[in-house]
Amino acid sequence: MKVLLLGATGLLGHNVLRQLVDAGHEVVALVRHARGIRLPAGGWQTVVGSALDADTLRRAADGCQAVVNCVGATDMSLRHIDDFRPANRDLPARVVGTMEELGIATLVHTSTVNTIGHGSAAEPADEQAPMRPPFDRSLYALSKLEGEQVVLQAARRHPEWHAVVVCPGFMLGAWDVKPSSGRMLQAAYRRPLVAAPPGGKAFVAVADVATAIVHALDRGANGERYIVAGQSMSIADLYRLQAGTMGYRQRLLVLPRWLMAAAGAAGDALRACGLRTELSSNNLRQLAVQEHYDGSRAARELDITYTSIAEAIKQYHQWKEDTRR
Repeated sequence: MKVLLLGATGLLGHNVLRQLVDAGHEVVALVRHARGIRLPAGGWQTVVGSALDADTLRRAADGCQAVVNCVGATDMSLRHIDDFRPANRDLPARVVGTMEELGIATLVHTSTVNTIGHGSAAEPADEQAPMRPPFDRSLYALSKLEGEQVVLQAARRHPEWHAVVVCPGFMLGAWDVKPSSGRMLQAAYRRPLVAAPPGGKAFVAVADVATAIVHALDRGANGERYIVAGQSMSIADLYRLQAGTMGYRQRLLVLPRWLMAAAGAAGDALRACGLRTELSSNNLRQLAVQEHYDGSRAARELDITYTSIAEAIKQYHQWKEDTRR
């Protein structure tokens, strides 16, 4: 296919771009700037501009048979839901409108597992679980849910389409240029003493999410969403795994919940004064939750095999080392 890729400069977008090219697709990457995309020439081209500009989006999509949307506003220091909506809700709506105008019938849209209830170790959540606290107060998760609804409503209007929503867990791996999720690994890397929040995430190798997205171009079902999440563990256990995988010793302190609550209240006060900070009561409540998701449906229907999180950690640090050379 000729595929329009949105969000090619991010962690996930870099990995999707590489896999699309490797799979033989012709790729048009719509980017705000072409800096930082490190791929050999051939198999892809760039269109520079904003995906939120209707004319630019239409020009980039013209002649394509599919759209892959990896764009997302994830900055947890943003204070209002309207700060998230242009990328997370309005862009999917613009993509759907452009597809309808140009006759494009294939869309793979990237959301997040946090639009789905997080389950428990005994009963991990599947794709049908409704959003649960504290994520039902997350401006990021709520805006991503709005974007999902735009795509799923379009799929119901167009039963002839192939529109799939991929909901990844917390992604780790190579090509984290900005960086994004790699900040969690860097925060603890080779430090003698590290403090970790009491919660955990459903971690997944970013390369596995990219594979799911590429496969979803012709697999999966129209109007369905797929959890792509490999292994659930506490953040403290992630740091232990990183230390063991990379061969260093480290002492870990798990922060008490009362201290997390106090830090959240301090962040709320700073935000009330108009200051941007990732500290807030709800953001820190999310870091106190143990998240458990069932990614088996994506494994079956999108034909992916989950990479170990230890290997994803290795891939991240090997990439970091390679970029220094």
